[in-house]
Amino acid sequence: MQSALEEDWTQAGAAPDHLRALMRRWLSGRAPDAATARPSAPFSAALIARLPALVERVDSLARVISRHPSADGSTRLLIALADGRTVESVLLMRDGMCLSTQVGCAVGCRFCKTGEAGLLRQLSTDEILAQFALGQRERLAVGAAPLRRVVLMGMGEPAHNLTSVLAAISIFGNAGRLGHKQIVFSTVGERRAFEALTRHDVKPALALSLHTLDDTLRAELLPRAPRLAARELLELALEYSRATGHPLQVQWTLLEGVNSADSDIAALATALRNERAIVNVIPWNQVEDSEFSRPSVARCVEFVRALKRQGVFATIRRSAGEDVDGACGQLRARTLSAKA
Repeated sequence: MQSALEEDWTQAGAAPDHLRALMRRWLSGRAPDAATARPSAPFSAALIARLPALVERVDSLARVISRHPSADGSTRLLIALADGRTVESVLLMRDGMCLSTQVGCAVGCRFCKTGEAGLLRQLSTDEILAQFALGQRERLAVGAAPLRRVVLMGMGEPAHNLTSVLAAISIFGNAGRLGHKQIVFSTVGERRAFEALTRHDVKPALALSLHTLDDTLRAELLPRAPRLAARELLELALEYSRATGHPLQVQWTLLEGVNSADSDIAALATALRNERAIVNVIPWNQVEDSEFSRPSVARCVEFVRALKRQGVFATIRRSAGEDVDGACGQLRARTLSAKA
């Protein structure tokens, strides 16, 4: 399935080789032009004539409206889409970028700012790709090395926009030449998403937003996530991980007094012992007027150490941009509030 942009280029006369070259050029942060083609397979005169209009269409997909650098080396970007809606993307430390897949989110995680307004609309494949192209352009502007990793972990639930997300993953892995395990699909978990990923031509690494193994608590924290038992959900994710050879990333947003007890550590250790998995313990990023509390640094450290003692690899993963109040959704929310 082609994206709308690929269809435009194809209708303008781009052959399959030309199409891959054009997409690769765009995803490198550079404007596609006649020199994009290989000397042995030049563009037709008709395609060359239409390139300026097509590049103008590419540039209209998205634009950076503000940049928020953090002391941790990341930069959060607020990106405006053609219809005026905004999403957030993050240039991560080293060579990665976190992308959004929806404007808003329908899952409604109670500890997440993005889900407060619900789902406003899906992003197209081209809008997902455009965030990456903008990120590459930002890197080029400062002479930094190109991006080599994509994390679909920004605003939205990728499994709820599966057609567009899978098309983007194919383009990243083929025209974009990213390694399969350098593309991370993050999800709260949905059976049809695991089935689709297993059949897909590009098989990304998987990050499962688990947060608890207690089904009652998970239903409270993630009120509109699919009603799969947490242990069944974890097993589905582990099956995909075993099939692809990519270690499973288990996301565990640590909430003081909610999912931070020794019993949580024991349950997680039992479920993941002898599995190729890494637990990303994410200290909750404080949000105004929230019922939740951020755990102490000491508790976060002990949570990780206890898992390691029981044979489970774990690490503390801090949200990029904490010092600029940039946890996912906060930047966009502040901007909308200021406009109001």
